[in-house]
Amino acid sequence: MSLQHFRLDGKTALITGGSRGIGFATAQVFLEAGANCLLTSRSTTDNMQELTAMHPDRVAWVQADVTAKETPTKIVKATLEKFGKLDILVNNAGVADNGNFHEFSDGQLANIMDTNFTAPFRIAREAIKPMLDQGAGAVVNIGSISGFVANKPQLQVAYNSSKAAIHQMTKTMAFEYADRGIRVNALAPGYVVSAMTKGGIERDDYNSVWTNNTPMGRFGQPEEMANCVLFLASNAASYVTGATLVADGGYLTH
Repeated sequence: MSLQHFRLDGKTALITGGSRGIGFATAQVFLEAGANCLLTSRSTTDNMQELTAMHPDRVAWVQADVTAKETPTKIVKATLEKFGKLDILVNNAGVADNGNFHEFSDGQLANIMDTNFTAPFRIAREAIKPMLDQGAGAVVNIGSISGFVANKPQLQVAYNSSKAAIHQMTKTMAFEYADRGIRVNALAPGYVVSAMTKGGIERDDYNSVWTNNTPMGRFGQPEEMANCVLFLASNAASYVTGATLVADGGYLTH
């Protein structure tokens, strides 16, 4: 196995939720590996603006709400117009919410499912089309260890269900497209330092439980997740499809 198999030279990636966290870290490692990147998010950040300024020919950002009906067509079209092709989709955008199941509102449920499942489904459905035309492509859906377990101390039936749905979507998509040159895999992160986990990490009652239940005794970093995404998106994983790679510091080992 050559390290060249981890390179993405000549490839174009579409990354949702690309302005921060795992999405932004993935864009950075993809650029280092040679890819062009079209990043989407609801809002930009200073880091995003710096990245696009540094690589104006290789990075583009498009404002988009992944739950909007026009977004899948909009962002796939923007990718093709900017770079002429679409080789990799990283379905990363997501939200979290928790609370007692019997008090969880329809509005909360809709926000979780629309963002975490329906949007990735619709975006992948659109992104698959140019991949089918070229007979090759890779999709990496970002799931979660929450798709396998009931988290504690927070109660989050809807979030966990949305991520379990992503894992199953990944497996079934992989089955459908394996003989057409398109690989579909998922990454299931554990507790990673990000805007989504910031509030919990700052709470002693959450932080201590999350840390104590992670055998490595620490939170993951976005860059560690990005390295996993690179593997799944690259030719290094050429015989891997339908898999959900867990990166959780050992959380699921007990």
